[in-house]
Amino acid sequence: MTAEAVAVAPVGVPAPASALSESALPESAPPAGPAPTGIRATARITARRHGSGATVLPVLEGEGPLAVRRIRGADGEARVALVGAMSAPLGGDRLTVRAAAEDEARLRVTSTAATIALPGQRGEPAYYDVELTVGQGAALHWLPEQLISARGSDLHVTTRADVTEDGVLVLREEQVLGRSGETPGRLTSRMTIWIAGRTLLDQELSCGPGAPAGWDGPAVLGGLRALGQLLVVRPEFTEAPVQPCMLGEHASLTPLAGPAALVTAVARDGLAVRRVLDTALESLMR
Repeated sequence: MTAEAVAVAPVGVPAPASALSESALPESAPPAGPAPTGIRATARITARRHGSGATVLPVLEGEGPLAVRRIRGADGEARVALVGAMSAPLGGDRLTVRAAAEDEARLRVTSTAATIALPGQRGEPAYYDVELTVGQGAALHWLPEQLISARGSDLHVTTRADVTEDGVLVLREEQVLGRSGETPGRLTSRMTIWIAGRTLLDQELSCGPGAPAGWDGPAVLGGLRALGQLLVVRPEFTEAPVQPCMLGEHASLTPLAGPAALVTAVARDGLAVRRVLDTALESLMR
């Protein structure tokens, strides 16, 4: 690092203006402008294995539209549902969900309804970040309902997951471009997955008005309006990797360079995408 020199005058003698660096001058007030819109909210979920073998939730916090509720678990698994406490994400919103399954813990996170991205007052983008952590011997199932991109919205979704070498992650992501009879908004989605510090998957897709040309062409969506992905990370796939195959006309199963498999599907509606992903999940978890 380099430091900018400032000339210092003897005590009682003002320094000439030319001897002062710009950093020594008083900062001018920022120009007045419109106040930022949108809300900032974070939900935090931490699952921890109890001595009895059950999984407890020492951290279960939500803010604003991100309400979290504990629901009935089973077989030592803790279950949490995200509940939309208000309309979100709107343009200008910045929402974050952090969920962690500590060593040997088992956590399943769902949501009670679809999430609808809506336009804000000034056309600003909204941001929705999901951060997942899976500890040693832990399992985390991230299974929210669909995300619907409404006309005029602009949403950036980022999903990051850090999984230990013997952790289990089941991650489902479903997106519907526009409500019934509606043109979609702009939707940019990026997913980055690490296993034991190594990058397993890093991909981004942008759809809707202003997205790079070709997003609706035959190489991507082919005119369809619903898409979904199912990522399954299991240590068992190290010794017995899945075999690539087609799952119907518009869906495929692909082994990844690690103990993981990725299912990708597009369809005319969200219900058709869910059927494909549910069938694939049942097969991959046997």
